[in-house]
Amino acid sequence: MFNLKLAIFNKAQIQLFTGISGLSETNKPLHLKLFYYILFPVLVLGGRAAQAQQIDSIYFHLYTDSLKKGVHNYINVDGKMTDGRWQPLTAKELNFTASAGRFDGNSLIVDTSFKGPAIAVKAALKSNPKVWREVTIYMKTVDTMERLKTMEEVLPGGGRRRGQNRSEM
Repeated sequence: MFNLKLAIFNKAQIQLFTGISGLSETNKPLHLKLFYYILFPVLVLGGRAAQAQQIDSIYFHLYTDSLKKGVHNYINVDGKMTDGRWQPLTAKELNFTASAGRFDGNSLIVDTSFKGPAIAVKAALKSNPKVWREVTIYMKTVDTMERLKTMEEVLPGGGRRRGQNRSEM
């Protein structure tokens, strides 16, 4: 693949080090020799190695087994790199779509009036839309209305703090 920026930079380097700029091989300063023979190849090869790592596939790793209505349901998506490493992905790298609800970043917000049993969620890479994955996530069907304990039930002594008299509460 032809990289115009790299070609222009290489041409400038060749002109600098072939004597066009007035420097010959014998009178080049040491720092230019070090750059040309050691640092420049390391930088170019290092940049190419970093460019080579791309996202091979994406996967959903959900924190919960069901979606709740009226709250932010975080949709965790990870990308598997070509070298086998995993990278968390956000809405900056992904396009999210869903059969219901709306996205705020990685969070799916389902309207409280939604009546369906499940929502299909699709994530696709912005940089390569051919890499995508879709999952069906079911809605939470049983609302647990657990009664929270009172201060007296949680703290011994009726919820008093140190140094407080009952009359101050």
